[in-house]
Amino acid sequence: MRDGKIVILTGAGISAESGLATFRDAGGLWEHVRLEDVATPEAFARNPDTVHAFYNMRRAQAAAAAPNAAHAALARLQAAHPDTVIVTQNVDALHERAGATVIHMHGALAGALCAACDHRWAAPPEMDTTTACPACQHPAARPDVVWFGEMPYHMETIAGHLETADLFVAIGTSGQVYPAAGFVAEARRAGARTLELNLAASDVSAAFDAHEVGPASTIVPAWVHDMLAG
Repeated sequence: MRDGKIVILTGAGISAESGLATFRDAGGLWEHVRLEDVATPEAFARNPDTVHAFYNMRRAQAAAAAPNAAHAALARLQAAHPDTVIVTQNVDALHERAGATVIHMHGALAGALCAACDHRWAAPPEMDTTTACPACQHPAARPDVVWFGEMPYHMETIAGHLETADLFVAIGTSGQVYPAAGFVAEARRAGARTLELNLAASDVSAAFDAHEVGPASTIVPAWVHDMLAG
């Protein structure tokens, strides 16, 4: 195992083989529902029942899913090489259930957020417009996920990790959503080597030093094996 800090960004592609839909691929979530109707603050203000129903469905799907070989491999890498930071765009808990520690830049389905006082707590399986905040009692619960138009979480922490990375790896990302799509450029400016592991080329593939193409459950364990054997 080579020394150095590894920063890994994961996207929806790493959870696809666990049965969780991606967003923009054929058959993805945005083919079945308009993001403007379920994934913006304006949508929640306009029709909270629809937004809650969508995230109740996603919460149930995520709870029923199991980590796949890619999640397990990254957990092994992190255990063997503690200077491994995993940042995820995903709102499921499959990394944690595989044994990894992750930074959720887009929040988590398992969390609830009070739109009135910003209190956070563990989300019940289903929420609706009557779900009250346990801190202020206001019926203003929303999913603790980052919607379009909102600032992702932990950006200063992530920027610090990118500035000190020796290797930056993106796994299962589309390269279409910023600021995450810009992480490879930030890492390269800091002098990190860069690697993309993906089912197909992303919108920012040209920015990476190296690429591996294939299903995450195949190429991620193979890469981790090589890293741990090197």
